[in-house]
Amino acid sequence: MVDPGRAFGTGAHPTTRLSLELLQELEPAGLVDVGCGSGVLAIAAAKLGFGPVVGLDDDPVAVEVTLANAAANGVEVEARLADALADPIPAAAVAVANVTLAVVERLAPRLESGLFVASGYLDRDEPRLDGWLRRDRRSSDGWAADIFERR
Repeated sequence: MVDPGRAFGTGAHPTTRLSLELLQELEPAGLVDVGCGSGVLAIAAAKLGFGPVVGLDDDPVAVEVTLANAAANGVEVEARLADALADPIPAAAVAVANVTLAVVERLAPRLESGLFVASGYLDRDEPRLDGWLRRDRRSSDGWAADIFERR
Protein backbone atom coordinates (compact mmCIF):
# COMPACT_ATOMS: atom_id res chain seq x y z
CA MET A 1 0.00 0.00 0.00
CA VAL A 2 1.41 3.37 -1.02
CA ASP A 3 -0.11 6.79 -0.43
CA PRO A 4 1.57 9.20 -2.87
CA GLY A 5 0.54 12.21 -0.81
CA ARG A 6 2.03 15.20 -2.62
CA ALA A 7 4.85 13.07 -4.09
CA PHE A 8 4.95 11.40 -7.50
CA GLY A 9 4.00 7.77 -7.98
CA THR A 10 1.09 5.48 -7.18
CA GLY A 11 2.55 2.35 -8.78
CA ALA A 12 -0.17 2.15 -11.44
CA HIS A 13 1.85 3.50 -14.39
CA PRO A 14 3.24 0.93 -16.88
CA THR A 15 6.83 2.08 -16.29
CA THR A 16 6.51 1.31 -12.58
CA ARG A 17 5.00 -2.11 -13.24
CA LEU A 18 7.70 -2.89 -15.83
CA SER A 19 10.45 -1.83 -13.42
CA LEU A 20 8.95 -4.12 -10.77
CA GLU A 21 8.86 -7.03 -13.22
CA LEU A 22 12.54 -6.54 -13.98
CA LEU A 23 13.49 -6.22 -10.31
CA GLN A 24 11.86 -9.60 -9.70
CA GLU A 25 14.32 -11.13 -12.19
CA LEU A 26 17.34 -10.00 -10.14
CA GLU A 27 19.07 -11.53 -7.15
CA PRO A 28 18.32 -9.30 -4.13
CA ALA A 29 21.22 -7.07 -3.12
CA GLY A 30 21.82 -3.49 -2.08
CA LEU A 31 19.68 -1.08 -4.10
CA VAL A 32 19.46 2.65 -4.70
CA ASP A 33 16.20 4.10 -6.10
CA VAL A 34 17.04 7.35 -7.87
CA GLY A 35 14.06 9.69 -8.04
CA CYS A 36 12.15 7.64 -5.48
CA GLY A 37 8.99 9.78 -5.52
CA SER A 38 6.47 8.11 -3.21
CA GLY A 39 8.82 5.16 -2.63
CA VAL A 40 6.92 2.54 -4.65
CA LEU A 41 10.02 0.89 -6.18
CA ALA A 42 12.15 1.18 -3.03
CA ILE A 43 9.40 -0.39 -0.91
CA ALA A 44 8.74 -3.17 -3.41
CA ALA A 45 12.48 -3.88 -3.61
CA ALA A 46 12.68 -4.14 0.19
CA LYS A 47 9.70 -6.53 0.18
CA LEU A 48 11.50 -8.60 -2.49
CA GLY A 49 14.49 -8.94 -0.16
CA PHE A 50 16.77 -6.21 -1.50
CA GLY A 51 18.75 -4.42 1.13
CA PRO A 52 19.95 -2.08 2.20
CA VAL A 53 17.58 0.10 0.15
CA VAL A 54 18.22 3.83 -0.26
CA GLY A 55 15.82 6.21 -2.01
CA LEU A 56 17.03 9.53 -3.38
CA ASP A 57 14.92 12.46 -4.51
CA ASP A 58 15.44 16.17 -4.98
CA ASP A 59 11.99 16.89 -3.49
CA PRO A 60 11.83 16.99 0.32
CA VAL A 61 8.15 15.99 0.18
CA ALA A 62 9.09 12.81 -1.73
CA VAL A 63 11.66 11.90 0.94
CA GLU A 64 9.07 12.41 3.69
CA VAL A 65 6.40 10.41 1.83
CA THR A 66 8.83 7.57 1.03
CA LEU A 67 9.75 7.23 4.71
CA ALA A 68 6.07 7.26 5.75
CA ASN A 69 5.11 4.69 3.11
CA ALA A 70 8.03 2.43 4.05
CA ALA A 71 6.94 2.53 7.71
CA ALA A 72 3.32 1.81 6.73
CA ASN A 73 4.52 -1.23 4.77
CA GLY A 74 6.80 -2.50 7.51
CA VAL A 75 10.03 -2.25 5.53
CA GLU A 76 13.29 -0.45 6.11
CA VAL A 77 14.12 2.14 3.47
CA GLU A 78 16.50 5.02 3.94
CA ALA A 79 15.42 8.10 2.01
CA ARG A 80 17.66 11.09 1.38
CA LEU A 81 17.34 14.49 -0.22
CA ALA A 82 19.78 14.62 -3.16
CA ASP A 83 20.13 15.86 -6.71
CA ALA A 84 21.34 12.68 -8.41
CA LEU A 85 22.79 14.64 -11.32
CA ALA A 86 25.02 16.70 -9.02
CA ASP A 87 25.31 15.06 -5.58
CA PRO A 88 27.10 11.78 -4.80
CA ILE A 89 25.00 8.65 -5.35
CA PRO A 90 25.46 5.82 -2.84
CA ALA A 91 27.13 2.72 -4.23
CA ALA A 92 24.78 -0.27 -4.51
CA ALA A 93 24.75 -3.49 -6.52
CA VAL A 94 21.52 -2.39 -8.23
CA ALA A 95 20.25 1.04 -9.19
CA VAL A 96 16.71 1.71 -10.34
CA ALA A 97 15.40 4.92 -11.88
CA ASN A 98 11.93 5.51 -13.31
CA VAL A 99 12.61 8.94 -14.75
CA THR A 100 12.86 10.56 -18.19
CA LEU A 101 15.10 9.26 -20.96
CA ALA A 102 17.33 12.35 -20.73
CA VAL A 103 17.84 11.83 -16.99
CA VAL A 104 18.54 8.09 -17.45
CA GLU A 105 21.27 8.92 -19.99
CA ARG A 106 22.83 11.59 -17.74
CA LEU A 107 22.52 9.44 -14.63
CA ALA A 108 24.08 6.19 -15.90
CA PRO A 109 27.73 7.40 -15.92
CA ARG A 110 27.35 8.59 -12.30
CA LEU A 111 26.19 5.24 -10.93
CA GLU A 112 28.42 2.92 -8.91
CA SER A 113 26.25 -0.12 -9.63
CA GLY A 114 26.72 -3.29 -11.63
CA LEU A 115 23.06 -3.40 -12.69
CA PHE A 116 20.72 -0.57 -13.66
CA VAL A 117 16.95 -0.94 -14.05
CA ALA A 118 15.85 2.07 -16.06
CA SER A 119 12.42 3.22 -17.16
CA GLY A 120 10.25 6.29 -17.66
CA TYR A 121 10.49 6.42 -21.45
CA LEU A 122 8.60 5.21 -24.48
CA ASP A 123 9.08 1.84 -26.14
CA ARG A 124 10.44 3.55 -29.25
CA ASP A 125 13.20 5.20 -27.18
CA GLU A 126 16.63 3.56 -27.10
CA PRO A 127 18.70 4.74 -24.14
CA ARG A 128 22.32 5.35 -25.11
CA LEU A 129 24.43 4.40 -22.11
CA ASP A 130 28.17 4.24 -22.66
CA GLY A 131 29.75 1.44 -20.66
CA TRP A 132 26.46 -0.43 -20.20
CA LEU A 133 25.01 -3.43 -22.05
CA ARG A 134 21.26 -4.01 -22.22
CA ARG A 135 20.44 -7.37 -20.63
CA ASP A 136 16.64 -7.35 -20.87
CA ARG A 137 13.77 -5.15 -22.05
CA ARG A 138 10.08 -5.17 -21.27
CA SER A 139 7.35 -3.03 -22.79
CA SER A 140 3.68 -2.36 -22.13
CA ASP A 141 1.18 0.17 -23.44
CA GLY A 142 3.89 1.95 -25.44
CA TRP A 143 6.30 2.30 -22.49
CA ALA A 144 9.57 0.45 -21.83
CA ALA A 145 11.94 -0.60 -19.05
CA ASP A 146 15.42 -2.07 -19.39
CA ILE A 147 18.01 -3.85 -17.28
CA PHE A 148 21.52 -2.68 -18.11
CA GLU A 149 24.69 -4.40 -16.94
CA ARG A 150 27.96 -2.55 -16.58
CA ARG A 151 30.51 -3.72 -19.18
